[in-house]
Amino acid sequence: MRSELIKKFEDLKQENQVKLQRALDNGKKVVGLYCTYAPQELVLAAGAIPIGLCGTNEKPIPAAEKDLPRNLCPMVKSSYGFAATDTCPYFSAADMIIGETTCDGKKKMFEIMNEIKYTHVMNMPQTPDADSSRELWKDELKKTKEVLEAKLGVRITEDSLREAIRTTNREKRARKALYDLNKIKPAALSGTEMLKAAWLTTFSPDKNEVIEMISDFKNSLEELVSKGECYGDENTPRILLTGTPVGLGSEKVLTLVEECGGNVVCSENCTGYKTVDIIIPEDEERDVWDLLAESYMQIPCSVMSPNNKRLELIEKICNDFQIDGVIDLTWQACHTYNIESYQVEKKVKEDLNLPYLHIETDYSNSDLQNLKIRIAAFLEMIK
Repeated sequence: MRSELIKKFEDLKQENQVKLQRALDNGKKVVGLYCTYAPQELVLAAGAIPIGLCGTNEKPIPAAEKDLPRNLCPMVKSSYGFAATDTCPYFSAADMIIGETTCDGKKKMFEIMNEIKYTHVMNMPQTPDADSSRELWKDELKKTKEVLEAKLGVRITEDSLREAIRTTNREKRARKALYDLNKIKPAALSGTEMLKAAWLTTFSPDKNEVIEMISDFKNSLEELVSKGECYGDENTPRILLTGTPVGLGSEKVLTLVEECGGNVVCSENCTGYKTVDIIIPEDEERDVWDLLAESYMQIPCSVMSPNNKRLELIEKICNDFQIDGVIDLTWQACHTYNIESYQVEKKVKEDLNLPYLHIETDYSNSDLQNLKIRIAAFLEMIK
C-alpha cells in the first residue's frame, strides 16, 4: 500500500509534462521559478502557471561549465546547464523566468540566462526585520507585477491577487499537515519518500490538483499509521536535515542516512519546512502589498543577516519532531550557508544539546563512500 501511494508521485514525472502541454495548448502562460522568494501569488493572479525549474541534477553541469566557473555552486550550474542544453521541459515551456539575488552566483548567472530566455531578477533586501527591507521588497513585488502584465499581456487585479493568496495558503497548509505526520514516533514516511511527495508536486501546472493530491496522500498515510505501518521503529535515529535545497538528483545525503539505519524525519530547507508556517494574512482591511512583503521577509534564508528566524525554526523542529541529531548540508561554494553553519552548530550543540554534523559536498557521487562512513559514525554516536 505504501509503495502504491509513493508511485502516484513518481508517476508525476510524466504526468506533469502531459498536463503542462495540455495547458499550453489551451493558451495558458507559464512562468518559471527557482526560489521560494519568487512570488507565486503574482503569477497565479496573472492567470499564469507558476512552475518550479530543474536544477538538482549533475547531468547538465559539464555543459554549464563551458560558460560558468567550475568552482561555482552545483545548484547554480545545474540550473543554467538545463537551460543552456534545453533539457528541462518546464524551462522550455516558460514564457519568462523570475530570478532573485539570493546569492552572487545566481544573480550573475541570471545575467547570462537572460540571453537564453527573458529573466526578470528581483533585488533581495537582506535585513529581514528592517522597515526599509519591507519597503524595498514591496517595491520589487510591484515591479514584478508590472513586468508580468507587460510580458503576458494581462492585468493583475487586487481581487485576483487576494484569491491567489488564498490558494497558496491552502497549499502551504496541506504541505504542513503532510510534513507534520512525521512528528509521530516511529515516523510515517522516510526522508526520500517525503522528498518525492514534496518535490515532484512543485512541477505540477494545477495548484488545486496539488492540494487535493497532498491532502489525499496525508489521509491515506494516517490510515496506514493507525494500523501500525510506519517507517523504521522506535529506535530509528530521527534526523533533521537543514541547509541548502535538496531535490531528486541531489538527495544522496537522505539516501545515505536511510542506508545507515536512520531517517530524515524533517527537512528544514527550501523544499521542506522552511516556508509552510508562513501564511500570508487574508486581511481585507490591510494593503495587500504590505501583507505580501511582510510575509516574504519572514523566510529564513541564509541571505538574511542576521538570520535568527532559521535558528528559531531549527529549535522548533527539533522539539516538535523529537529530533535525535542534526545534519547541516552545504553545497560547495554556497558561502552564506557555509558560514552560517557556525551559528547553527552552536545552536544545536550548546542550546539544544544534540549531535551535529556539517557536510559540504556537491551533486556528484565521488564522495559517497566517505560520506557514508561519516554518516554511519554520526548515527552510531546517536544510538
